[in-house]
Amino acid sequence: MKKSISAIVLSVLLVTLAFGTAFAKEEYRIKFGYSASDKEANIVTFYKTFEKYVEEASGGRIAVDVYANAQLGGERQMLEGMTLGTIEMAMLSPGIAANIAPKFQVIDLPYLFKDRAAAYKTLDGKLGQILNEQILPKGVRLLCFPENGFRQITNNKAPIKSPADLKGVKIRVQPIPAHLELFKAFGANPTPVDFGELYTALLQKTVDAQENSITLIYSSKLYEVQKYLTMSNHVYAPSAVFMSEAFYKRLPADLQKIVMDGAKKFRDASRANQQKDGDRLLKEMVAKNGLKVYYPTDAEMKQFRDAAQAVYKTMEPVLGKELIDVARGADKK
Repeated sequence: MKKSISAIVLSVLLVTLAFGTAFAKEEYRIKFGYSASDKEANIVTFYKTFEKYVEEASGGRIAVDVYANAQLGGERQMLEGMTLGTIEMAMLSPGIAANIAPKFQVIDLPYLFKDRAAAYKTLDGKLGQILNEQILPKGVRLLCFPENGFRQITNNKAPIKSPADLKGVKIRVQPIPAHLELFKAFGANPTPVDFGELYTALLQKTVDAQENSITLIYSSKLYEVQKYLTMSNHVYAPSAVFMSEAFYKRLPADLQKIVMDGAKKFRDASRANQQKDGDRLLKEMVAKNGLKVYYPTDAEMKQFRDAAQAVYKTMEPVLGKELIDVARGADKK
């Protein structure tokens, strides 16, 4: 009888231990902020990769909560929240990070990368290391650069075939120096508008045009309030995922590794998915709302590229020739 009772007690203990291991008590909670829609491709990928992997690999010790649609504030507010340690993690436009780490502006230089392969090689290599080293002392850690694609121009007035067609057009841009300078060089009237207010601004004709990646134009339904899209590819614009350094340092080494591994899984899945989905989303926008798409000729693209060189003259004193050369390095090989 005693043996039977002992066996039962032992079984209960083993089951308790097993469940305790499988469902470890949450020790850390990550609030992850993003300014765009929770239907946007990168957020959907984030759920399936980073969130799933980190929660499972940590055995439940880390919980991840996603706050899309600017629930934690605009991009600048989220960046500040990470420096203060009130927000653990966010996905931002790299140019926003330039508010505290000016070298991040280099990513927003026009026609910097000839293709995605060149961009990946540079961002995942020396340039990424340089940028992380600059932002770390500000209390923020760079984790990865997921895909967001090349930026394209949409507008309500007429097809944009060359910089001359942008003359006087009031176009929404991010409050990023390189973007502002680029559209000034194109002859447009660049106007900063918070992303969360962009749809309404286009609907009410506060601005006539905007520029974003195909995935963001689709997920935010900007095609509903725009008639024309020009495949200008004027800036390769990855997203950037950051983490509060104060939070990162609180994690034990094993959980730090899980976070970094999760970020890489998200980055790779984001790149694979968005490359595959770009053409499909473009076709859907045309079918749903009759969006008219224009592909500039080689001669017209040269006009865009030539006009964009003015931005380099403006930004080189700010960034330094050496950093720009590092950013362009993959194209020189």
